[in-house]
Amino acid sequence: MTRRLVDAGADVLLIEAGPAGIGITDIDDPTKWMSLGRGAYDWGYDYAPTPHVNGRTIGIPRGKVLGGSSAINALMWYRGHPADYDAWDASGAHGWGFKDVLPYFRRCEDWEGGASEWRGAGGPLRIERSRALHPVALALIEAAAELGIPVIDDPNGATNEGAAPSNFNMSDGKRFSSAQAYLWPVLDNDNLTVLPDSLVTRLGFEGRHCVSVKHLVDGREVETRAGIEIILALGAIDTPRLLMLSGMGDPAELGRLGIAVTAALPGVGQNLQDHPLVRAVNFRAKRPLGAISDNGGGSMLNWKTSAGLSQPNVHAFPVQGRSGVAGLTDKYDLSGDVFAIGTGLMRSRSRGYLRLLGPEPGAPIEIQPNFLREPEDVSDLVDAVDLVMDLAATRAYADWFDGHAAPERRLDRAGTIGFIRTACSTFFHTCGTAKMGNDYLSVVDERLAVRGVEGLRIADGSVIPIIPSCNTHAAVSMIGERAADFILDSARKLRV
Repeated sequence: MTRRLVDAGADVLLIEAGPAGIGITDIDDPTKWMSLGRGAYDWGYDYAPTPHVNGRTIGIPRGKVLGGSSAINALMWYRGHPADYDAWDASGAHGWGFKDVLPYFRRCEDWEGGASEWRGAGGPLRIERSRALHPVALALIEAAAELGIPVIDDPNGATNEGAAPSNFNMSDGKRFSSAQAYLWPVLDNDNLTVLPDSLVTRLGFEGRHCVSVKHLVDGREVETRAGIEIILALGAIDTPRLLMLSGMGDPAELGRLGIAVTAALPGVGQNLQDHPLVRAVNFRAKRPLGAISDNGGGSMLNWKTSAGLSQPNVHAFPVQGRSGVAGLTDKYDLSGDVFAIGTGLMRSRSRGYLRLLGPEPGAPIEIQPNFLREPEDVSDLVDAVDLVMDLAATRAYADWFDGHAAPERRLDRAGTIGFIRTACSTFFHTCGTAKMGNDYLSVVDERLAVRGVEGLRIADGSVIPIIPSCNTHAAVSMIGERAADFILDSARKLRV
């Protein structure tokens, strides 16, 4: 988005809470992405425990660096199914159906395969496939074919159902983040100012017009006024947090904290969604797996747990080594040569929330996705784990599979449910906490303007009304592209 505005001649101040993150080996190296969680470029957030996940706290990495989570994520570029976006339109986010958003997905892309009806070329974000699939990634594709699941060339093409090599935000083997795509090319422009290491604390208003941002510079709070408008792109956790700190939210919640109401928006912090991940089903390997390639995965699989479904609802990916949450690694022996298959629910039903626990910018927050609260979600994940077990038993994995590691054997339904509750983690796809639409919980309209105030817009995953069945980086990039058009169109109208 920043690049589009700067290229159009707009004066832009970009305020980032974290460091610049330029030239950091662990960010640039796709194989190192797992090490970035809980590090210098991560906010360090957690999902609150519930009985549904055996009382465990689940870490939720979010990027605190230029480029946001695109600088620390698993580099996956995947937009899901067209019906995901038609559901947005039907829910009240009018004009956001698949036919409306496809041109913006294509505008984001510099796809290695070139432009087509489905894909874009020459856009800011470089997207490539593996140069040489790891053997366990290739085995996943071949195993799916043995089980009668289609093999497809491109999950961002005409269909996403089946097994395929993954699309990555990579260029010549290195991460290609949103910062590299949309910021690095315009860093030297006179109409762009980038201010890293500056935490935004509150928004300033004159009446109902948002006119300024209060933020920390060298530990001191300063106030910067906007010439035309302010755009929030803090993500699905920090955007609603800032809105509430600035008096926009449920009046009862704000009153509990002693925060004066600027705009009564009861949907702020509600509708939190994420994809639950079973991390992971681990298997003993017959021999060492060799060096890690790509992001430690390389391929992906989307399928339906029921033939009557209109689109795939579950997802799996290979792991070139062991993989598990703390509760899993404490319970099972994962020593020696091990590979894994992660699986998760891409059409989860659970909805959660985000709450402030204090009125100050640094106060704790409660983040609750309600993973596994819905019995249907658990049932779908049981089917997903069962299919992962079937995959490992195929001829495609015969050269690798040497027995079960976690769990130690194939389980009955009750045992599988227990394993899922122990292994439940997150795909890091938090979204929906300031949703777009026209009902009483909607926070922004279809042009991403915050309801009830002026001069304020949101362009991040918080505006997603219904979580798409995919990694959210592509969807958020598309939202940023559309936001740039809306902002520039509004600016032109002001000049007329």
